[in-house]
Amino acid sequence: MDINLQNKKIELIQWLSTLNDVSLIDKLIKIREKEKTDWWNEISVAERESIKKGLLDAENGKLTSHSNAKKIYEKWL
Repeated sequence: MDINLQNKKIELIQWLSTLNDVSLIDKLIKIREKEKTDWWNEISVAERESIKKGLLDAENGKLTSHSNAKKIYEKWL
């Protein structure tokens, strides 16, 4: 990880540890909660169904090897 980014994080942690303004802390918590979006809720229903089908296929042993998949799709790779 970038050392500059690490330093910024540490600086923020130090600042937060001294913060006494409850309204500002509440605003920061709201920002954090906004950032917690689950990618599953952001994708389309069709994408979710496709992922579920793939997982079910894998659980049932319906798998294709990487080498076989490469052969099938090599013209697009």
